[in-house]
Amino acid sequence: MQPKPDPLSTTFAALADPTRRAILARLATGEATVMELAAPFDLSLPAISKHLKVLQRAGLIEQGRRAQWRPCRLKPERLRDVAEWLGQYRRHWEESFERLDRYLRELQSKESADDIAADRSDRAGRSRSDGDAAAR
Repeated sequence: MQPKPDPLSTTFAALADPTRRAILARLATGEATVMELAAPFDLSLPAISKHLKVLQRAGLIEQGRRAQWRPCRLKPERLRDVAEWLGQYRRHWEESFERLDRYLRELQSKESADDIAADRSDRAGRSRSDGDAAAR
């Protein structure tokens, strides 16, 4: 028997599919029926239902009951868990971006200094050429 994956792994597995991410994006605007969720996709209703089951097992959505309708709605708690997990690494990538930013500024400064030096050299060379031409 295989061990049950942890909730975060199940959530990431559910988020790995672009159709499921699109369904979540739609549900972020409010609840919707299965038919409404299926409308933008060129998929069968059973295929959409499978996607919804994956999202439900991951705890990302829930399906209610209202008369004969079974509207789906987003459950943001799992997304919050993902955001908190990613937040642990935010400091590391922000530090990397800051180092990259400093390095790029240094390159730009060096490039600007090189351009200024080349400009001065060109002007000095032209001045000498102008002076040589005037002397002839």
